[in-house]
Formats: sequence, structure tokens, C-alpha cells
Amino acid sequence: MPISTLGAAALSHGYRTGEFTPADIVHEVYRRIRERGDDGVWISLRPEAEVLASLGDPGLPLYGIPFSVKDNIDVAGMPTTAACPAFTYRPPVSAPLVDRLVAAGAVLIGKNNLDQFATGLTGSRSPYGSCESPLVPGLVSGGSSSGSAVAVGAGLVTFSIGTDTAGSGRVPAVMTGTVGLKPSRGLVSTLGIVPACASLDCPSVFALSVADAAAVLSVIAGFEPADPWSRPISPLPVPSGAGGRLRIGLPDKAEFFGDRAAAAGFAEAAARLAALGHDLVPVDLSPFLAAGRLLYEGPWVAERLAAVGDFVAAHPDDAHPVTARVLATGRDITGADTFRGLHRLRELRALTRRTWAEIDLLAVPTVPTTFTLDEVAADPIGRNSMLGHYTTFANLLDLAAVAVPAGTTATGRPHGVTVLAPAGSDALLADLAASFHAVTQRDAATEDGPAAKSGTGAVSSPGAAVGSNPGAAPVSGPVLAPGGALLGEALLAVVGAHRSGQPLHPELAGLGAVARGLAHTASTYRLYDLGDRPGLIRDSSGGPIEVELFRLTPEALGRLLVTIRPPLGLGTVELSDGRLVTGFLCEPYAAPDARDITSHGSWPAYLAARAV
Repeated sequence: MPISTLGAAALSHGYRTGEFTPADIVHEVYRRIRERGDDGVWISLRPEAEVLASLGDPGLPLYGIPFSVKDNIDVAGMPTTAACPAFTYRPPVSAPLVDRLVAAGAVLIGKNNLDQFATGLTGSRSPYGSCESPLVPGLVSGGSSSGSAVAVGAGLVTFSIGTDTAGSGRVPAVMTGTVGLKPSRGLVSTLGIVPACASLDCPSVFALSVADAAAVLSVIAGFEPADPWSRPISPLPVPSGAGGRLRIGLPDKAEFFGDRAAAAGFAEAAARLAALGHDLVPVDLSPFLAAGRLLYEGPWVAERLAAVGDFVAAHPDDAHPVTARVLATGRDITGADTFRGLHRLRELRALTRRTWAEIDLLAVPTVPTTFTLDEVAADPIGRNSMLGHYTTFANLLDLAAVAVPAGTTATGRPHGVTVLAPAGSDALLADLAASFHAVTQRDAATEDGPAAKSGTGAVSSPGAAVGSNPGAAPVSGPVLAPGGALLGEALLAVVGAHRSGQPLHPELAGLGAVARGLAHTASTYRLYDLGDRPGLIRDSSGGPIEVELFRLTPEALGRLLVTIRPPLGLGTVELSDGRLVTGFLCEPYAAPDARDITSHGSWPAYLAARAV
């Protein structure tokens, strides 16, 4: 039974159609792990039989989806090591985010390797071994969430939870060809996570797509009253630019430390953002970079020492030498130094506010260059600092971020783009990142697309159905707006009777609608049987519902609207990746007399079950 991808949508579809079962996927996951052998990715695995016995309710939103967590995150009964054997303890309860994922049906496989105490961006500071990129042998995997990113990039799990303080949820993403989603700080609880820098720490998600990462975020996000760092995050309003155009800031003087191929790759990625219909705005990145330098020059080094310094002092032979060297610098930080650093950060935040008045999003290279394990070993601190050039400022400046692959450079090294915006912009970032990722995948899969013309190869991994590629500008073919529709056209989410193969689909086809594939709503909808058609109603206690996406002109959308019979109509539907599209919705008054079919996940699945 060939399983080409562990993407969540593909697995959910396979479960519904009976192509395979969650047990089949668990067996395949463990086969792949055994096949890779001692790769430094795992610190502990759950027994396969225990995992098989834990499979939950098929109606749950993440039913049968395999995942892993970084081993600084507590799982009840499993050891938490933070990549330091002498530090090991067995927590009686799991981190809330783990409980939320398991309650949603996700299947925990095990715990991943990391740079010790989450201090490092290389993936080479662990007594459990160094991780290397699954894309280029000998290349660092990035850290500190090294094993988490490799587990996804190598096709061992669908998603993994890491943490991000200085870039640990983004640097490994570019090195492994995965998506790295770093949510707004405080949106996901850090309870049950060994702190690196408690005031900055943020759980992160590695996945094969932005849609998968956003679906996971929708499960783990939420205010935790017992968590002193948790906070309710109000979504910021989506910018109302003409035609969905966004003002995307780019560094006016980008630094690549002499890597000309990386510079060329980012220029291609910037051209792709412009081809998506957005305005590129050069910005002075100096205050952002200055804020990032504070992470290893000011109070936050002392905060790292406060987290694990006593343990390291009591166990000097058990700390990784580079980790101990980094932590030791915190001993010289005085109280006056701490306040100077805090005040300087406030000044820099004020300077960056001027930039945010001029742009909606910021796009930067995820890393300016890449290194092999041997190169990092020769200069572990200096090259670690280079890898974090564009990542260390994010949490200090209270920004959300999504890192996406952008292909390979002319020298065969992976590169990527990270989009950032102030806290609360998670949905906006996911929308743009998904559009960018979709176009790079499309071009990589098109033989005569920009990838072939530029000679730039595509990043692929055993876990991905299609790789990604930055291509060259201008992008050939249709120009896409955020969300995947052509500029000047609308994207419509169809729930039931207008779907392909359903009775009313000819009406939609007659309006010139073009299919754009399947998607899922956010986990806040319920589906009802209205007889000859379904009704989709927003409900916080609901789940994700499969929809079919179609592209059509505003004129055609208007002609469709007048044909829709009550209680149905058109409104705004939120997709699992955070996009907001037009879609079929039902008036709530129809629900009490209708059958709730949410557990089936889609109208076709319900019809198939009803026919049996």
C-alpha cells in the first residue's frame, strides 16, 4: 500500500474512503523510523502497540494524524530531557498543548532531539547526536527544534511541535523544506515546557503545508489562566488594500554574508511576491536587527541562566560545552544592565512602529546563508549567530511569523522566506504564506515553468507530495491574489449540491467556475442535512468541514447568488489555513429541525454513508 504523503488532508481523505486506516499509517510511520536508523531525530518513542491502542474517535478533527513533540515539552509518563540526560524527569501530566492535540484525535509518536536546553540554532548541540538536513547530506538541520523539523521533512510524521525563542521554529524549517509557523507569543500556552527564555518562548508548528500548520494552531491556541505568559490575542483587522494588495516590506540592504546564490534566491522570491499582486516596499531593517542583537547582549542571556543555570552549575560535566559557554555570559549581567536592555528594547520598538505604519507585512530571508555540520563545528557561536540574523528579533518585538520553503539556490542549498507582522496577524500571515507556497509548488511541478527556465531546483522531501521552487520573475501563467484566486476574481467554497459530481454542479460550471481543489474550513463549523443539500453553520463547538474551491468572476458570483434558495446564502467562510473566502452558509434557524452530520466531515462522505 503506497503512501505518498502524510499531509493531513490526504490522510483524512484516505480514512474516509477506506483506502487505508490509522493503524496502517502508524505501521508505516514506525517502518520509516526503523529504516532511517540512528539519525539523531528521536530521544524517545512510544511503543508501537501503545500507539495503536490509543487511536481515538473518527469524528475528531485530527483523527489519525501522527505527530511528535520537541523533548522540552512534557508528555505524561514519558521522560523530558531537554537534551540533557542528567536533567531527565517524568512529568505526571502533559503540557496543555499536548492534551489538546490528543483530545482532537492526533496520534503522538514520540519526542524529538533538540539543541540542549533549546539554546542554539544549528541542531548540533545535543548528546543524543546531531541532526542533519534531509535535503542535503552533511548540512545542519537548524535548531533548536532540530529533530522536530527533520521528523516532518523526512516524512516520519505529519506535523511536529517545536519551540521558538530566537528562531528555533523557523531556521529548521528552511533547512528541512518544511513550513515553520511561529504564532503570536502567548497565543499558545507554554505550560509544561522547559523554559529557555520564559518571557520570549513560544511553541511552534512544523508541517508540510501552511494549511496543516494552521489547522494544528487552531487546536492548540487558547488562553490558559494558569499560565503567567498566556494572553488573549485579538486578531488584527485584515488590511483593506485595493484588490487584496498588501504592502510587503523588504530589507533595503539585505545581508547574506557573501552568499551570492542565497541573495539571488531571495531576489527571485521577492519577484514572486510581486507577481502575486502585492506592492514591495524597501524598509530600513536596522532597528529590527538591533533588537535581535539584544538577545545575546542583554537581560535575556541572564533569563536563560535563571531557567537552567543552577542545574548547570551543579552538573558542570553534564552540560554541552557550547551551551555552558553561552549560559556563562549571563553571570556578568547586572540589574542595571537588565534595565538598560529593557529600555533600549522599548526605544527600538518605537522605531519599528514607524515601519509598520508603512507596511502590512515584512518578508525576509529565513536564513542569510547555510552551513554544514563541519563548518558549524569550526565556529559554533559565530555561525549560529549568522543563522539567526533574520530571526532573533521576532519575539523581542512581539511579532508573529511563518517560514515557507522557496526552493534551492544555484549551489543546491535550500532557502526560504519568512513573513512577519505584529502579534494578532496570524491569519493574514498564513494567507500570504499559503499563496506563496502554492505558487512555488505549482511552478516546481510544471516542466516548462519558471523553475525549468531559471535552472533552480526544487526542494522536496519524502513527506511532501510536491516540492517548492522560487522560480524566476516574471512568473508565467495566471497571476494569483492571496487565497489562490485570480486578481479580479473570487474564490468560492462549495459545501454540497454545487460540488463536482453533485446535482447542481452544472449550474456552477455554466458560470465559468474553475476548480481550485479541496480544502477544509476552520474547526468552527457544523454541517446539517437539509434534505437535498447540506447547510454549513458557524459554531465554536464544531469541526473542520471539507469544501471544494472554485474560482469565478464577481459577475458570475452575483448571478449565482440570486439562484440560491433560503435558508442558504453566501457569506464569509474561514478556511483551516486562516484564509477568508466567499462560501455557502446556512441561516441558524434551520439547524434545530435538521440532522447534524458534522462527524462525517463532508457532504459526499455523508451521502456515501447514508447509501449503505
